[in-house]
Amino acid sequence: MNIDELTNKIRKVSSKQNVQDLAELIQQWKTDEKNAIELKENVERYLGNSWIDKKADFEKVYGMWSDFRDSAINGIGGMTMNERLYLFGLFDLYDKAPNNAEQEKFYAKLMAKK
Repeated sequence: MNIDELTNKIRKVSSKQNVQDLAELIQQWKTDEKNAIELKENVERYLGNSWIDKKADFEKVYGMWSDFRDSAINGIGGMTMNERLYLFGLFDLYDKAPNNAEQEKFYAKLMAKK
């Protein structure tokens, strides 16, 4: 599951604002300056500090997040750049980067060496 599929699935769990805000937090990461580890820290902090009313909804959201975190973020060191771009939904943004300096930002974001 890539990050876009993750956020779409999270949004479907509940219409409650805190669930929708979590999906938005994850999506906004794609265009901010934070790297994948910081995404993990921010989502974990959000989940620890927000209250999802229904236990079943929390378990669904946390389960989906955990699967993504474990495969994409915790496994990022063994991935190619293309795998990282796909899992984090950044192919289009990377391709649209106007120059090498802008593309370098994606390497930093995804903790890759060029």
